[in-house]
Amino acid sequence: QVQLVESGGGLVQPGGSLRLSCAASGRTFSYYVMGWFRQAPGKERESVATISTSAGTTGYADFVRGRFTISRDNAKNTVYLQMNSLESEDTAVYYCAAAYTPQSNNRIITGMKEYDYWGQGTQVTVSS
Repeated sequence: QVQLVESGGGLVQPGGSLRLSCAASGRTFSYYVMGWFRQAPGKERESVATISTSAGTTGYADFVRGRFTISRDNAKNTVYLQMNSLESEDTAVYYCAAAYTPQSNNRIITGMKEYDYWGQGTQVTVSS
């Protein structure tokens, strides 16, 4: 079992920044590909960013590329999502997720069904 706890969400003005954190506990963090997803009201959950076990590979949705940065600190069992130049369309609940992939250093995963564990989510609201 892996427990994931997100933090860092809140209310920010358009153009502002937030840094989300996701703390993991329970299993060897470095065996997990990590991802950030989001779900806006009335919309399906979508992939935002993903990072490989070694942090050597990252992937982003087109709508956040150049504005968001995913990173991880395996020593701290934490994955981060730095969000800059936020737009009202970024308003959503943001979830982190973990996919058990102990044999791969460079794989990234965007499909929700491949993730084994999910956090409870943190609300991000972009509004003036």
